[in-house]
Amino acid sequence: MAKKQKNVLSIFTESVGLYFSNFNKFLKYMTFPVLGQISGLIIIFATTYFYTINMPKLIDKYPELNNFSTLVIISVLISLPGLAIFCKAFWEYLVAYGSVNSMLENMLRSGKVYDFEAHTELIKRRSVPFIGLWLLFGIFSIVAVCPLMWVICAVFAIYFVLVFQVFTFEPELSPLGCVKKSLQLVKGHFSSTFLLFALIGALTYIAIPQIIVKGFDGIGLSTAFSNAIIPFVNLLPELDFSTYGLGSVTHSDIAVFTVQTAIAQILIQYTLPLRSILWAMWYKELNNGIPEQELPAAKRKSKKRPSEKLIEASKKKFSKKKIDNNIIRRAMEKDDEE
Repeated sequence: MAKKQKNVLSIFTESVGLYFSNFNKFLKYMTFPVLGQISGLIIIFATTYFYTINMPKLIDKYPELNNFSTLVIISVLISLPGLAIFCKAFWEYLVAYGSVNSMLENMLRSGKVYDFEAHTELIKRRSVPFIGLWLLFGIFSIVAVCPLMWVICAVFAIYFVLVFQVFTFEPELSPLGCVKKSLQLVKGHFSSTFLLFALIGALTYIAIPQIIVKGFDGIGLSTAFSNAIIPFVNLLPELDFSTYGLGSVTHSDIAVFTVQTAIAQILIQYTLPLRSILWAMWYKELNNGIPEQELPAAKRKSKKRPSEKLIEASKKKFSKKKIDNNIIRRAMEKDDEE
């Protein structure tokens, strides 16, 4: 007899509950991946800005700098510290999506999350196929930019939404194998998956960001931040949309829009664990929906919890290093201190 699936709304509400009940821990875990990216960009723009406004004085003092190649090389060099911080934070952000999947089993048992470092290490140990999966995602995103492909890519986005969950729980699969498995899992459950997609998208991409942005506008923080970046925005030309009946876009408009967009993006990134929890729960639901006895004999395998499969693969690959065994053990142990 087939396993009765949970209601889509119950999965949505349970994932929201798990995220907010551990909000302080997820907030701390995501701070560097999120704010590190922002800090890196700020450093890049700040150093470039001060370099640009002081360039005439530097050229007057050091005439040998009056060379296009030299100026470009210096510009690149002063941007490297900010770029390094941004890349490090961006990588940690990508890894976080997989590591939160790995935490799900313990979250469902205890309602708590712990030992983030161990779960993060489990993903980093498979960095090559993980990067390969993100490259596939990048190619898909590039194709999706074309307006003619919007509808087709929107449909495939639903079918491929579980690729990172498959990657986490089924380490034996290649990146392409993860894509194929996600398609197989969602097939026959497209409408339910689409509903979850719509619910989590509306909450984390629209509702939460807009509520916080409106709050920032109400207490004047958006204006304060926009005034802080006006010197950078003043370097840009004003945009004239009068031909479209919209008039000119002032530097102040650009600054306010930039601040509001940045705030929204920060909130979207901070809610990444919520999306990861929801799709990991949906993966478990779909992957266990067909009982083993109903599968063809050639496809029957011994049932294991996804986390155990991940641990077994990690042990085989890294058993020569003692630290790896400790990491794996800690990732599965219950945090008695909490």
